Amino acid sequence: MKLILKPEEIAITIRRLAHQIVENHEDFSRIAIIGLQPRGIFLSNRIYEEIQKISKGQSIDYGKLDITFYRDDVRNELHTANETDIPFSIEGKDVILIDDVLYTGRTTRAAFDALLDYGRPKKVELCVLIDRRFTREFPIQADYVGKYIDSFETQKVLVRWTENSDKDHVTITEG
Repeated sequence: MKLILKPEEIAITIRRLAHQIVENHEDFSRIAIIGLQPRGIFLSNRIYEEIQKISKGQSIDYGKLDITFYRDDVRNELHTANETDIPFSIEGKDVILIDDVLYTGRTTRAAFDALLDYGRPKKVELCVLIDRRFTREFPIQADYVGKYIDSFETQKVLVRWTENSDKDHVTITEG
């Protein structure tokens, strides 16, 4: 097991991602941040909190999206649905989808399908903590990336989130 990001590095990366989002979006009334269930919400919660600090508490729409039944592998495995909580309209908004790892692009593709059931956004951007380049099965690219990792298909990238973030870490393992 190889350590990729330590807790301090994750915290710095989250602050950087939040600042990049703020730099690209001056009007917070036109954006919506949506974390992908289940693992993307750990990152989206932290990014949302950072943006709240940076924007001095301006109102920003924040939701959580479950993509379980939009996945193309749902027929092959038993999946437990998570909660979707989008208490606002995404119609005409710039939506920022947040997930922990971008790997094949299949999760993001499923998120696009699920998102369209809630309206038609003006624009959709993708923010990820880890981008496993060179492993795409769909032509999907993140707009905001914490760290690029070149890995083999036999390797797994594991993001471990803890409640108080002092033990968060990212590792890469074989098989």
